Amino acid sequence: MKAVVYEQFSAPPRIQNVPDPSPSAEGVVVKVEATGLCRSDWHGWKGHDPDIVLPHVPGHELAGTIVATGRQVTRWQAGDRVTVPFVAGCGHCRECHSGNQQVCEHQFQPGFTAWGSFAEYVALDHADLNLVALPESLDFATAASLGCRFVTSFRAIVDQGRVKPGEWVAVHGCGGVGLSAIMIATAMGANVIAIDLTKEKLDLARALGAVATVEASAGIDVVAAVREITDGGAHVSIDALGHPVTCFNSIANLRRRGRHVQIGLMLDDHARPAIPMDKVIAHELEIYGSHGMQAFRYDAMMAMIETGKLTPQKLIGKHIGLDEASDALMTMDRFEGTGITVITHF
Repeated sequence: MKAVVYEQFSAPPRIQNVPDPSPSAEGVVVKVEATGLCRSDWHGWKGHDPDIVLPHVPGHELAGTIVATGRQVTRWQAGDRVTVPFVAGCGHCRECHSGNQQVCEHQFQPGFTAWGSFAEYVALDHADLNLVALPESLDFATAASLGCRFVTSFRAIVDQGRVKPGEWVAVHGCGGVGLSAIMIATAMGANVIAIDLTKEKLDLARALGAVATVEASAGIDVVAAVREITDGGAHVSIDALGHPVTCFNSIANLRRRGRHVQIGLMLDDHARPAIPMDKVIAHELEIYGSHGMQAFRYDAMMAMIETGKLTPQKLIGKHIGLDEASDALMTMDRFEGTGITVITHF
């Protein structure tokens, strides 16, 4: 099969012909119909993830059709249309037994702990626990765009942030994660403030439901701006970028007893950001992470998509081919364009 492979971190990936994968006893092989391009893939390519063993095939936001199953798989068969959380549980550890596969102690992550979906085929382990069936009404590109960004934002807004109608939600960073959070928070009845550096992305944020925007250009006090708009601070704030500045601002712009949720990855030299701990204590602020979402929680999200309350297809900015994936991956740190890029031609 054709796959995008890098043999050294930060070295240009290239398309190679590699052996087709085979399913494990509990796994399946999926023909990739679409796969999203995510900043997490960029972090992996830069060498920020210790689980990656070289040579490596990136890609973790995928949708496709099962072509082979392992002998112990009982819930799935060839021809089924599926997707998978980017953090898949082992099914045997304490966290999996408690229903928290998103923080599994022995998690399987396509594109990180194993070869991923920048390829014609991908092998996925622990299929009975982790695969999610796709309705016929959902196209593969939209299903792939749910990947890690949309589902992680859904968990951040609904489960971790516990957003309620009428609350103020600040979203710092309007890339794929941030735009997803804006759409979901709006669907939950919240008043959303979008914060970003570029007017183009803020315009899209308003189109997706944001009621106010803050252009975080030089000289702008983001925390003060959010506090003024919300008359005291956000009830919930999301760092959707993963930078020391946006992390600090997201916590600092909360009102008393507010909730911060960190979605954007904080890796490498950003792994230990400054936190306004004096405010966390004095104002009883809550700080949460959001790391993927369990397969069984997809039902609630899928129901909102099928009824039209969520329209993730609006977040897709560009379709590209597998032959364009290397250049797109290497330039992700430039934050160019709007929306989510999805590979749909193999």
